[in-house]
Amino acid sequence: MFTPRSRPPSSAAAAALVAALTLAGCASVDRAAPLADVTPFSAQRPGSDGASPWQPWIVGPAKTPTQYEFVVDAASQRIVLQALATRAASGLRQRLDVDPAQRPVVAWEWRLAHPNPVANLADRHHDDSPARVLLFFDGDAATLPLRERLLMDKAALLTGQAVPFATLVYAWDNRLPEGSVVPHAVTAQVKTVVVARGAEPGRLIGVGVLTDSDNTKSDALAWYGDIRLLPARATASAAASAR
Repeated sequence: MFTPRSRPPSSAAAAALVAALTLAGCASVDRAAPLADVTPFSAQRPGSDGASPWQPWIVGPAKTPTQYEFVVDAASQRIVLQALATRAASGLRQRLDVDPAQRPVVAWEWRLAHPNPVANLADRHHDDSPARVLLFFDGDAATLPLRERLLMDKAALLTGQAVPFATLVYAWDNRLPEGSVVPHAVTAQVKTVVVARGAEPGRLIGVGVLTDSDNTKSDALAWYGDIRLLPARATASAAASAR
């Protein structure tokens, strides 16, 4: 656990901090200009692998990267993002500048080849997920408790860039009930919601996807459809039709 001292954190604390940074979306630098909307996967070319504005999101230099590729879905004939993780962990993300009060509903679709029977989001040693959608938010760090501010400062020093004020993760998990909220082991500013689908403070400054299987040393294969931000007036049926 990080404490405000001048000496560096222990190996265990550093490892826990890196894990927190992964879900805080700051493990790799993204210098692309922010966009006003999420770029649809269906607008990409088959065979390309997340070219701008979808940028590679490196979890750590020692991690095998997940393989991402745009492919044509056989059933719908739409272009989707295919994610293949073989004992791997990495993601794709893009920067945004969106007022969540204007578009507070997020809708998407995803599909798995198979669930991970040994993964468990409630256990940080087995917290792999074959499919995650992540939202990164801006906010006033001065309003946070001292421990959270110190953790964010340390994260910025380690990564060379600012940490999002908050990160909301929507994840696929085959153990926890749908709607479960899993707090992060290191920081209160990262929350994981278990969903088959699913919004927080400040402006929305980024979106990402993450398929990983490194902790459980297994394989994961998933497909992501378009991620859409919808206005408040969107009904449940409208959100469903957008998936």
